This record gives sequence, structure tokens and C-alpha cells, in this order.
Amino acid sequence: MKKLITLCMVMLCFALHAQNSEPKIGTIEGKVVDARTQELIPYATVVIKSKTDNKILTGAISDDNGNFKIEKIPAGFLIVDIQFIGYETVTKEVTISNDNRTVSLGTIALAESATTLNEVEIVAERTTIEQKVDRKVITVGKDLVTSGPTASDIMNNLPSVSVDQQTGAISLRGNQNVRVMVDGKLSNIPTAQLLKQLPSNSIKKIELITNPSAKYNPEGMSGIINIVLHKNVKIGFNGNINIGLTRERESKFNSSIDMNYRNGKFNLFGNYGNNISKNANNGNITRVDDNSEQLFSFLDNRKTHLFKVGVDFYLNDKNTLSFFTSQNITDSKTDGDTDVFFYDDPQFNNFQDFLAKNDNFSSQYNFNYKLDLDDEGHNIELEVDYNVYDADDNIDFNFSGANTFPNYIDETETARDRITINLDYVRPLKNKAKLELGLEARLFNSNIDYQSSGFSFTDIGNLRRTPSTDFEYSRDIYSAYGTYGKQFEKWSYQVGVRAESVQVNANALSREVASTDVTTIDFDNDYVQFYPSAFFTYSPSEKNSYQVSYSRRVDRPGIGQVNPIREWSTPLITSFGNINLQPQFTNSMEINYTRKLGNKGTITGGVFYRLIEDEINRAVFVDRTDLNRLILTHDNFDNTSAYGVEVSSNYRPTSWWSLNASFDFFAQTQKGITESLNAPTDVATVDNIISETVEVDNTAWNFRMFNNFKVSKKINLSAFGLYRGSAKGIQFETKPMYFINIGGRYSFAEGNGTLSVNYNDIFNTMQFGFNGDRPFRQEGSFNWESNTVSVSVSYRFGGRKYRAKSRKQRDNDEKSGSGGFM
Repeated sequence: MKKLITLCMVMLCFALHAQNSEPKIGTIEGKVVDARTQELIPYATVVIKSKTDNKILTGAISDDNGNFKIEKIPAGFLIVDIQFIGYETVTKEVTISNDNRTVSLGTIALAESATTLNEVEIVAERTTIEQKVDRKVITVGKDLVTSGPTASDIMNNLPSVSVDQQTGAISLRGNQNVRVMVDGKLSNIPTAQLLKQLPSNSIKKIELITNPSAKYNPEGMSGIINIVLHKNVKIGFNGNINIGLTRERESKFNSSIDMNYRNGKFNLFGNYGNNISKNANNGNITRVDDNSEQLFSFLDNRKTHLFKVGVDFYLNDKNTLSFFTSQNITDSKTDGDTDVFFYDDPQFNNFQDFLAKNDNFSSQYNFNYKLDLDDEGHNIELEVDYNVYDADDNIDFNFSGANTFPNYIDETETARDRITINLDYVRPLKNKAKLELGLEARLFNSNIDYQSSGFSFTDIGNLRRTPSTDFEYSRDIYSAYGTYGKQFEKWSYQVGVRAESVQVNANALSREVASTDVTTIDFDNDYVQFYPSAFFTYSPSEKNSYQVSYSRRVDRPGIGQVNPIREWSTPLITSFGNINLQPQFTNSMEINYTRKLGNKGTITGGVFYRLIEDEINRAVFVDRTDLNRLILTHDNFDNTSAYGVEVSSNYRPTSWWSLNASFDFFAQTQKGITESLNAPTDVATVDNIISETVEVDNTAWNFRMFNNFKVSKKINLSAFGLYRGSAKGIQFETKPMYFINIGGRYSFAEGNGTLSVNYNDIFNTMQFGFNGDRPFRQEGSFNWESNTVSVSVSYRFGGRKYRAKSRKQRDNDEKSGSGGFM
């Protein structure tokens, strides 16, 4: 309501301003703060009126730092009203003339009104999409929250974003090389797990940074997905509680509670969230040539608990100290069965069942200090972030049938830690220019201790069986960046460069069962790289905006891609990492155009092109110990390229109907190594193995549309549809995928409570289907619990007094302050 009132007043100001005939020669500027706490107040309304007849001439609102600057003001005797809901209005009298063209009101302190209105946390009714110079910003409205209880549920509704509902893997523009952040910070929690435990109603907005500037860490070929959480900025004690239940075959429960206490000098906050669920998954793979079929059935039982507590100290108007810690506990069990049937030779049928147990614990400790210097926007900020992740995995494999595999147990202990230290400096310069400088150190260490009580399949090449392996991996990165930007009347630019020095060390020690023989694999890679970036925007009018950008990025191999320990296996497939993987570099270029459609919405179109060096992709080998088996790993390939087109729009056809729609198309040439047999498997030998480098031209497209229907002030309905076209990969071609979701929301308790009901995949059409020729002709499909019904209830409680909070944010201009998860 506050933003709506503010917007209406500003629009009225400009409408009346257009009718004034006085010379427009003046400028009025200032800063708005809270009189008691000296905190900055964004979105305060500034109205300029004629003193002679009290007519409104023009106006504006303060920005995120409480600043306002109004230009082209008519000459004369003027009255300036500065107002904000819940505060007393401050009135100033000024004079604009040829001798006094610029008036600085300095710092304007607003005092809290004795008759403060009850403030309700504003969450937009509908989701909006905004194209900014370096990112696409999706503000999550109540309509999108009804898509499901977790972040993973709403991601597929976003343009260019896809989530594999089976594995939880997220991709941007068809590529999984994407960095996922929460409030501008990376987490040691695996991405798929993190998305499933973040409540959807804790999300304020999602930023798709497809071409990040030099200020950002350069990892991720597709860019960065930054999830910005709601922050509680009310005075006194208040909070929010959420409960959700989802079910198809199995039940899934999630809940969260956020509590916050704030006064003039500090802000204390705490959160707890959980996700307790069972998830069924099944599938099949058929090998056509030998008339065999693999049947898969999995039941995952997962319990996650996430705690966060922190405090912000406002020492004075120039110094802010913040600290928070988050603790994540996960306990999961997976029962799985893999049955292999050879229909022409049943004597070779074999069956595998396993019970996998995983317990992991993740801790994060974050310290932040910000010093505001004399000039507005002139500041220096220090941030130290420490992450620890520990996990224990135990997988018990049992075999029966005509197999040659004895039962065995895999046990893995994983310990990871990461220290990140940032020092940022921002200096505004004359003529709307800005200089940003920064230093960063990222120190990452991982240790994986793997033990097996029985048989282990061979690795690639001539390595002997290695059931016991200790794998250590470290990567230290030291970087410095600088960016310079300048704004003109209709266009702006920003250029920058980031320099990084990287030291990578990997060591694997493997010992055969009942043997003293030790196999050692070492890998070192030290290199220096520069990552330039450039952004240009041109806005010839309020309705049209153009953006052109370039950046260089890197995809460093992840732990799973370099870990030589067996990642997973079935009776016919085993997956390993490749310790010798090199990083992949990408040069990315984009052009975007945004058009405002009056007060109905916006439409954005863009094209992108990527040149990829030392591409990382899958390699498929035939297992030398059993020619029926395959080994999956990764390798580096020659340079390749990718390009695509995107169109998205948020539009309101009527007062009761709004929609978001997007279409994206991308094409890429992929390369990979694959092996195959040129003879039937029952008579083939190692000499029959043929190795080839395969090149695949992949084109894919997606279309999605989200509709919100306002039935009444309390009731909203929604409908979402997605169609994902077929796509080719090195191993197989995926079939088209589509589904439709519907939902509804009811507000109660004077807007403090919300009841949401959602029915996903109403026609039960969602499945992952594929077919391929390498290294065997095969086809298959996987299904999960997509045809679900979910019910959730949320309720806000506590005080209503509002205070605006300003805090410069690392990597996304918004950092976790309170009332959010990490």
C-alpha cells in the first residue's frame, strides 16, 4: 500500500509538473533519515508545490540510500514536503532563481508520528520481471508462492531456469554450470538440497545474472542465480510462521518460523526451518540390441533442519557491525532397487538393492563491518565468511541372480571448509561517475575418505581396483577487481577487470584390499587469469532501453567431476570423476531490449553468444572388466560455441488478470568421448572396443506462462504451464516435457494470514524420457511424484512499527540482515 500511494503521488506530481510554464532551471536535493535512529529511509515521498497557489509542481521518492535529487524545477517560491507513512511530514520553504538554481536541504530527519498507521509487510500480489543493466530481477509475488512450498518448486516458473525434478540439478539457459547464491553468498550445502529446504514464502526476489561484471566471482558459464530473502525491518518483536504439507504417494512436510527483535541500536533475529519428506522415484532403461531392460525404484526419506541467528549493531550513522551464523542438519536414507532382465537369456538376470544413509552437517559464520565515509555513497566494507561441511555416507549393496558381484558396503567421510575474505571500496566521482575496487581471498579445502568392505569396480585405464581411497583437494584463489562507471542523460557504461591467481592441488591415495600396494595420483594446476567486462545501456525514452554487455568467465571443475572415487554404480553403469580436468573458460556477449507497455507491463527480448574454451563434458567408456558395463566420467574437449534468444514479458490485460510469459531458444555444439562395441557383448573382447569423439549439434526451446486471477480482495487463483522441447546430448536425446499446475490463495486475519492450495501436474504428464545410440542403442524414462497436492498456511505476528534499513550488499546489493534463511 505504501509503494502504491507513493507511486500515485509521484505520477500526479509529474502530470501537474507538465502543465507549469515557469522556466525549469532548479535542482533540489537531500537525504531522508529517521530522527531517532538516524537510519536512512528509502521510498520517502518528496513533493514540491508552488507557495503562491499550493499547486503540486513535481516530486520524487528517495532511493535505497535515502537520497533524492529533483531536477528541472520551475523558478519561484516553493514549498517542499518530505513525508513517509508512519512519520510526521517535514515542510521546507525554498526559492529557485537564476542566482540560486541548486538548493541542498541536507539531512532531513523525520520523526515518528504519534498516530502511526499499522504497517503490514508488503508482498506484491503478482510476480514482476525487470531487466536491469546486468541482471533480470524477478520480484516474487504471492501468485508465484502458490507454485509450491520450496525454492525448488518455483524455479521452473522463471524464464531461462530449469530444475531437474529427479536430481534437483538447476540449469540456466540449458547449462548446469551456474552458481547459486543466497543473499549474495555461496553455501557449502549442495545446491539441490539447499533449494528444497528454502521456503518459497521466504523469497523476496530472484536475480538472474547471466553476464556478471568483473565485481562478481567469475565462476559459472551460464552466470549466477541469486536468491534474495525477505528481511524484517520492523521495530519491536515480530515474526512469521509457515506450515506446509504436500502429497502424492508419499507425504512431505515443511515448516519455518522467523523471529526478530529490533530497536534503535541493534537488530536481533533468529530462524528455524525444516523439511521432512519421502520422495518416490522410478524408471526404466531398455537396451534394444540385446533385448534387456533395467528397472529402477527409489524411495528417499529426508529430514533437514536449518537454524540461523544473528545481530546487527548500528553504532552510529557511519559504522555498522553485523554477525550471523547458520547451522544445517540433514539426515537422509534412500532405499533403491535395480533389476536387470535379459529377456532372451534369463540366466543372466541380476538384481541389486541398496540402502544408502547420509548424515551431513553444515555451519556458516559471517562477520561484516561497513564504514560510511564523508561523501554519500563513499564507503569501505570488510566481510569474512567461514563455511564448514561434514558428511558421512554409508551404502549397503546386495546382489542376487546370475551376477558376478559380491555384496559390499561403501563408507565415505567428507570434510570441506571454505574461508572467504572480501574488502570492497566504493567512491562516487564527479559528473555521475563511480569507482569500485576490491580484494578477495577464497581458500577451499576438501578431504574425502572412502572405504569399501568388498568388491570395487576398476577405474578408467589400467588402475587396479581401489576400494580404499583418501582424496584431498585444495583450491586457493586470490583476486582483485576494479570497475568504473559513468552515467549520462540517456546512456551509461561500466567497464572493469578482475585478476585472479589460482593454486590447485589434488592427491588421491588408493590401497587394494588385503594389500600393501598403494597407488598415488597427484595433480597440480597454478595459473593467473584476467576477466574483463563491459556494459553499455541506452535509454532514448522512458519506454525504451537497450543493453549491450561482455564478460569472460570460468568453470572450474567441481569436486564431483574430479573425485576419482566411485560416485555411484548400478549393475551396468559406474560413474567416476577425472582428477586431471582443466578449467573451462567462456567469453559471453549479450544484447537486450526492454519496452514498457504503458501501465500494462513490460516486454524484454535478448540474444546471447558464448565462445567456450576447453569445454568440459561427459565421456563414456566400456568397462574393461565387464564389457556389458559402462563407465561415465568427464574430460576436456576442443573449443565450441553456443547462442540463444530469449523473450519475456509481464503483462496485465485486465484489472483482475496478470501474466508472466517467456520463450527461450538456445543452440550449442557439444563434444564428448564415447566407446562402443563392434560385436555382440557375449562374444566381444577388448579388441572390439571402438573409441570416437562425438560432436552433437543441440537446439532446444522452452515456453512457460504464469497466470494470476484476482477473484476478490481475499481470493486469488493461478495457473502455470510449461513446455520444454527435446534436446540432444552426448549420451542421448531427451523427449519433450510439459505440465500444467493450478493453485489458489485465501487471505484471512486482516491480511496477516494466508492459506494456499496448489495442484501440480494436474494431467500427470511430467516425465523424463530419452533415447540414444551411444555406446548402446537404448531408450528409457524416469518418473517422480509430480502429480501432487500441497497445502500451506502462513501467519505474521508481532509489532507493526516500521523502520527502513540501509546496508550495502556484497555481490548483489542486498545481504542477509534478518528474517531470512541461509
